[in-house]
Amino acid sequence: MTEPDHSGAGAAAEQQGSTEQREATQPEAAVNANSPTFAELGANEEITRALREAGIERTFTIQEMTLPLALRGADLIGQARTGMGKTLGFGVPLLQRMRLPGDGTPQALVVVPTRELCMQVTRDLEAAASYLGVRSLAVYGGRPYEPQIEGLRAGVDVVIGTPGRLLDLAEQKHLVLGKVETLVLDEADEMLDLGFLPDIERILSMVPEQRQTMLFSATMPDAIIKLARDFLHQPTQIRAEQADESAVHERTHQFVYRAHAMDKPELLARTLQARDRGLTMIFSRTKRSAQKLTDELVERGFAAGSVHGDLGQTAREKALRAFRSGKIDILVATDVAARGIDVAGVTHVINLQCPEDEKTYVHRIGRTGRAGRTGVAVTLVDWDEESRWQLINTELGLNMPQPVETYSTSAHLFEDLDIPSDAGGRLPLSMRTRTGLGSEEEENDGGKGNRGKSRKRGSGRPEKQAARAESNDDAGNRPARRKRRRTRGGKPVDETVNQSESTSDADGGQQNSQRPARRRNRTRRGSPAKSRTEEVAGSSGH
Repeated sequence: MTEPDHSGAGAAAEQQGSTEQREATQPEAAVNANSPTFAELGANEEITRALREAGIERTFTIQEMTLPLALRGADLIGQARTGMGKTLGFGVPLLQRMRLPGDGTPQALVVVPTRELCMQVTRDLEAAASYLGVRSLAVYGGRPYEPQIEGLRAGVDVVIGTPGRLLDLAEQKHLVLGKVETLVLDEADEMLDLGFLPDIERILSMVPEQRQTMLFSATMPDAIIKLARDFLHQPTQIRAEQADESAVHERTHQFVYRAHAMDKPELLARTLQARDRGLTMIFSRTKRSAQKLTDELVERGFAAGSVHGDLGQTAREKALRAFRSGKIDILVATDVAARGIDVAGVTHVINLQCPEDEKTYVHRIGRTGRAGRTGVAVTLVDWDEESRWQLINTELGLNMPQPVETYSTSAHLFEDLDIPSDAGGRLPLSMRTRTGLGSEEEENDGGKGNRGKSRKRGSGRPEKQAARAESNDDAGNRPARRKRRRTRGGKPVDETVNQSESTSDADGGQQNSQRPARRRNRTRRGSPAKSRTEEVAGSSGH
């Protein structure tokens, strides 16, 4: 098999219904030739047929460990980072244990932390269930309630959603959880970090006691352990990665540079011209810096888009579609989106600032070097962040305690990342081959409704084109502008004029005829100017 074009990998996955295992079809796949197949582990014919058509036959480690237990209905805790195949690890048992056809009440519930991960899991489950007739529905914030409510009323078998929207729909009696037999908590530690633990506990209190519960998390903080102890029944714990996190990323070449904030745009412009660079994700600590960097990269000729909290859901999904399809090859994101984006072909990950802790670092660079592929991770550390980086280095055992002082012209930067020696601060015109974010078409949001907006007013900024279209739609129904009425002394000007005209008519115009014409007083340098007659008389006197 020839090496795939990175720009087209996302497009193929998008069109055919991508799954996390799509990466297993690449030549660097992590699946061992001796790994058991899904059929050998008990998956039924309908599911294995759908997976074969997607190029998936053999299992990843997490799937090999999960399927036998989950197919028996046992509760389990799976510890594995993003990109190791967790979705099919819980998805295949979830689909196979359903009673079909269902009565329209959800039999399975999958809770995820972010909108992006919600959409990704939905696509994966739909691909695996293409021959089962399973009805699935994704529900998440930032979109109108009405289409989601209509989908629930039409009947569904599995619901995938974020905690806030799931809880809203359940409390409004639109989402019935009384018949849920399988519950999945995906990326549980991320939901904990985002403050969703109270919502999750309320959701867990709404589902039946007799159920199968599967919890997946990259890390196991005390709160997750307590959650599992309270709500899972004698769970089996599975760990699909080594205890040393640095060993997990042996296939990712990691570089750490101490860079000046003012030089970072120039340094990034050269880094993004590295040979063999495919899709690239840049992580920023703040929404403002993410958008600022995106705008600057676009101005320098790069095809870039951004995903952060200040963007509306329509704009975020547009950027992700453009990134998957290869219309843009650079995606700037904040940590909120770090674990919800699953795109094949990401070759480079860049940290614009030092991550907050070792867990954030692992999550960020986990976007590359996935499923057996090699990748490149670059971290830019400011002078005041060195102590934080040293803690990360010590915790993960990276053996890189002192970042190398680096500038955009440093020779070791070009050598480490294989950057052409003539690379400058702008992308050459000959390399600007991607169509960019503007070529991505708008997606219909499925209806209007203010109830679909986020809970915080003003937290999302609508995309300019969407706002313009909305204003155009409202223009036809807007009433005619009310004519402005001028007043003088508290009375309308028209009335004052009419009264003066009537008074003039009553007086027969006598006052106007007796009133002398008003003369304009001319001045020159602040003193009254002499008339032309006075000037002539004065000159003749001399």
